[in-house]
Amino acid sequence: MKQNQAFTREGYLEENYHYFHLRDTAGQERDFHYHEFDKIVLLLAGRVDYAVESVSYALRPWDILLVKHHAIHKALIDKSEPYERIILYLDGKYFDRLLPDAGLMDSFEQADRTGEYRLVPDAEQRKALEQTFLAYEQAAKDTAFGAQTLCDTYILQLLVLIGRMNAAPRREEQRFDPKIRQTLSYINENLSRELSVEQLAEQVYLSRYHFMRLFKAETGSTVHAYVRQKRLLYAARLIREGAPANQAAEAAGFADYSAFHRAFRQSFGISPGQLKK
Repeated sequence: MKQNQAFTREGYLEENYHYFHLRDTAGQERDFHYHEFDKIVLLLAGRVDYAVESVSYALRPWDILLVKHHAIHKALIDKSEPYERIILYLDGKYFDRLLPDAGLMDSFEQADRTGEYRLVPDAEQRKALEQTFLAYEQAAKDTAFGAQTLCDTYILQLLVLIGRMNAAPRREEQRFDPKIRQTLSYINENLSRELSVEQLAEQVYLSRYHFMRLFKAETGSTVHAYVRQKRLLYAARLIREGAPANQAAEAAGFADYSAFHRAFRQSFGISPGQLKK
C-alpha cells in the first residue's frame, strides 16, 4: 500500500459469489480496507474484534457481519487462538438481477443505513445456518450432475435465512463514539457538498482539535483522507452505473477534474475511463 493511501481496495470477485472456509493461527490482519463486492463474515472460533466503519464488535462464535461494498473495515485478531471463519463474497447486482423482487441483498442496505452490521443467530437460526453451510460444502466437493446448481441453491437459502434473521433483536455490545458515527452518516449523505474539518466538527459540537483526534482514533484515518476516499468510491459507483466521469466527479464533490483524475488513478490503479470500459 502506498503511504499516502488511507485505505486499500482488496480482493477481486470474478464469479457471482465466492465461498471461503478458513482456519489458521495467524489470520490475515490487514489495515482498514474495502471491497467492490458485498461480504459476509461468520466467526466459528477464535477471538476477533471487527471494525466496520465507526462500529467495533467483539465477535462471538456464530456472529455474522454484513459488510456492504465500499464499507471500510478491519479485523483485529488475537493470534494466540486458532481463528476459524466462513467468508462469502457476493456480487449483489447478480442476485438483484436473478430475483429482482426477492430483496436478497436488502440486509446489506439496512446494515449500511443503520450502522448495525452484526447479526446474532439464536439456537434455531444457528442450526439452520450450520445445516446450510454443511450442505454447501458437501455439494462443492461433489462432481455429479447438478452439483453446481445445488451450491447456488444453498447460497440463495443462506441469503433468505439472513434476511429473516435481520428482524431479530441484536446485542448492543458494539463500541463506537456516537459523535463520530453521526459524522460518518453526515459525510455519506453530503458527499457533493463542502466537508471541511471545521464544518464537520461544528456538526457534532466539538473543537477542531478534539474532533480530529477522536476521528483518527475511531476510524484509523484522518478526516481529509476518509472524505477523499468516500468521494472516490461514490464517483466510481456513478461511473460504473453509466455516468460520464466529469459528472461523477462533480457529483462526488470534486471541483477540479484533473485533481480527481490523479486521485482516482492513485487510489484504484486505473483511470476513470478504464473503469467505465
